[in-house]
Amino acid sequence: MTGDETVPEGETVAGAGDQALDGTAPGRDHRAGDGASRAEDPADDPAGGGAVARGGAVRGRGERDPGEVDGELLGRVFLTRVLEPGDETGGRWVRERGVADVVRRLREGGRPLPGVSEKRWAGLLARAGRADPRRDLAVARTAGVRFVAPGAAEWPGQLDDLGDARPLGLWVRGRPSLRMWALRSVAVVGARACTEYGAHMAATLAAGLAERGWVVVSGGAYGVDGAAHRGALGAGGATAAVLACGVDRPYPPGHTRLITRIAEQGLVVGELPPGDHPTPSRFILRNRVIAALTRGTVVVEAAYRSGSLVTARAAERLGRHTMGVPGPATSALSAGVHELLRGHAVLVSDAAEVVELVGDMGELAPDRRGPVLPTDLLEPRARQALAGLPGRGAATAVEVARRAQTTEDDAIARLYELRALGYVERHGDGWKLTRQPMISVRGGRNPS
Repeated sequence: MTGDETVPEGETVAGAGDQALDGTAPGRDHRAGDGASRAEDPADDPAGGGAVARGGAVRGRGERDPGEVDGELLGRVFLTRVLEPGDETGGRWVRERGVADVVRRLREGGRPLPGVSEKRWAGLLARAGRADPRRDLAVARTAGVRFVAPGAAEWPGQLDDLGDARPLGLWVRGRPSLRMWALRSVAVVGARACTEYGAHMAATLAAGLAERGWVVVSGGAYGVDGAAHRGALGAGGATAAVLACGVDRPYPPGHTRLITRIAEQGLVVGELPPGDHPTPSRFILRNRVIAALTRGTVVVEAAYRSGSLVTARAAERLGRHTMGVPGPATSALSAGVHELLRGHAVLVSDAAEVVELVGDMGELAPDRRGPVLPTDLLEPRARQALAGLPGRGAATAVEVARRAQTTEDDAIARLYELRALGYVERHGDGWKLTRQPMISVRGGRNPS
């Protein structure tokens, strides 16, 4: 589904929605002096005095009234406090009725909107009664966090592929543009309780991707996620963490320093408003954002019930590339990856192979081959004659000719050629291999 289908162009919060959210009367004039006076008081500036203004727009001559943009922004911030991430029913309300009407209905109460029970509607109304979008924006501004809404210049258009499960907006901590970074990004995910092999592969993959100019996206968790973030940072590259909680409160607590570093050098992103806590369901729903933001998802280690498989399957449903790094056949932590590889996922072993899939035309991984042996450089008939000699002892030219399926004269010619190159030596009427070809034929081992 496209962004235009999800949020109609020019949609704004008006009338009762404005009254409910900011106390202004419908049609209040926000031009010139009044707009300036509002901006002087941060508590009255729903765009966050610039820190969150990217979710809306600053008015110039001929542009929309900033009150309209602020109402849309406030409404979405309000809804992030009321609706759970990925709530398709709520997403359908927003698409069909618009932000303003949904906010008004939640503020006023009354009969439930379509698709929810009385019990669930009562829960949503209780949340709505406690929601304070201005306070959330003020807390976000203090923490250096901005709110990016659909339709804003920084909004990644690929998130619109989620349809009604598209985020209402994203809270973003960090200086880079989320939209620009998402255009060239890859997700690297996997088990929290990963092995040393899994951590090594995640860090190596992430470093290789970062060195090639790709943004590494993961979930900030222990195990593979943390290794991927550190690998990208260690290579001096770009990384983004998508959290299942408020971006102002790093989770897990043991990764506070890591997530703080990511926010300083990259981006920390989340759907939940400031201060909100993670839950098991929020981790699962967060994974769809990781899948949608990126061009492809690489799973490094995953058991059969790993949450990282949810990310991979979401990526597959969205038409993104799905990749897996194989592990030992006996490892339970690689069983989920192997199951993916038996389906539609592509096996990858390094960053070059990942980029070959997700990158532009011509970004090909190098050909994979073993070492070139001296005998590989011989002309084919000479190799046949060489193969006609026994590993031990000598053979006559007649025996060599029979084994090489050629004439005796041709075999003699080839044997003399091989002797000049140091591969064989003559002993009376017989020919035998020298030490050099015996070593190369046996993979470098001493035949004696």
